[in-house]
Amino acid sequence: MSLKHHHRGLELSASKSFVSKKWTLFLCIGFFCAGILFSDRMWPEPEANVVSREASDERLRLVSDDCDSSKKGLKRESKDILGEVYKSPDAIQTLDKTISNLETELAAARAAQESIMNGSPVSDDFKLPETVTKRKYLMVVGVNTAFSSRKRRDSVRATWMPPGEDRKKLEEEKGIVMRFVIGHSSTPGGILDRAIQAEERKHGDFLRLEHVEGYLELSAKTKAYFTTAFAMWDADFYVKVDDDVHVNIATLGAELARYRMKPRVYIGCMKSGPVLAQKGVRYHEPEYWKFGEEGNKYFRHATGQLYAISRELASYISINQNVLHKYVNEDVSLGSWFLGLDVEHVDDRRLCCGTTDCEWKAQAGNTCVASFDWSCSGICRSADRMKDVHRRCGEGPNALMAASF
Repeated sequence: MSLKHHHRGLELSASKSFVSKKWTLFLCIGFFCAGILFSDRMWPEPEANVVSREASDERLRLVSDDCDSSKKGLKRESKDILGEVYKSPDAIQTLDKTISNLETELAAARAAQESIMNGSPVSDDFKLPETVTKRKYLMVVGVNTAFSSRKRRDSVRATWMPPGEDRKKLEEEKGIVMRFVIGHSSTPGGILDRAIQAEERKHGDFLRLEHVEGYLELSAKTKAYFTTAFAMWDADFYVKVDDDVHVNIATLGAELARYRMKPRVYIGCMKSGPVLAQKGVRYHEPEYWKFGEEGNKYFRHATGQLYAISRELASYISINQNVLHKYVNEDVSLGSWFLGLDVEHVDDRRLCCGTTDCEWKAQAGNTCVASFDWSCSGICRSADRMKDVHRRCGEGPNALMAASF
């Protein structure tokens, strides 16, 4: 009996073991199939990420190569530029002037915009600077004149200022602009202004300023002239000359052209006269106390008969016109505006020859730029004597158009 039960237990145990093995096999097969399905669904994404990563690595390598090649190119260009700088002694000065021109153009545009925004008055001829397309000139020559100086102007037109079409040809071919400079009377539209308008219609050689004429307002007129001329013409130099001075324009152009590479240059006959504190005397200085003890002298500045400034200095005056102090003497005012600036002062005595020595200097081949009588601060009786001075001291009828600057 016990043996029988023992045999049946062994059979049941064997049967249970057999079933377990079959189920184990089925389960393994099921898990294997499920694993294949799971793998088929999960593996494509990592594969795509690998491809994307490889593409990113390739792009980074290409960018890196471009950067390396750009660096090499910049190094080569830098070496080329430095090589050119070392080759040419004027290259650094050219670069300096180019940078200065860009800076002054930007500053001038800002100043013009600010002036318009503030509602400041401008003359009828005023135009905003168009530095990109505007014609480049060598110089603008402003001849300072007054309402009562009609005969002086006619003497200048008959001698050293070309008339009409010749003057326009001078602008186009030589880059030299010449205008008589005058403001308005204290009664706008009055007889004095109408006389100038009639003269302008006949000759077309005036630059009208937004300025009220007056002897004690010459500093303000000088400031207005440089500001207006700078806005209207893009020139290397801006010249101011009185209408009782004789000028050889070709000689003046050749002299100024020597300083084209100088960004900030102030040219004239430099002087340092006494500060006159006594009232009633000519050239009395009301602000004499600013110059120290009585008997002191002014700082060096160009005499007022003729002087020239470079483009950057004209721009400086234009930009800072509202804060530049005006002394009673306009040549002192101009000199004071450049104090503290990095400006080269050029003392050129050919800009202030006497009417007695300009003749023999011309004969010796050392033609004067400007001639006048010191005793009269201009040519004495210039309306009557200008032709004689021009005959003796002039540079010749064909010198101007034959000149090359």
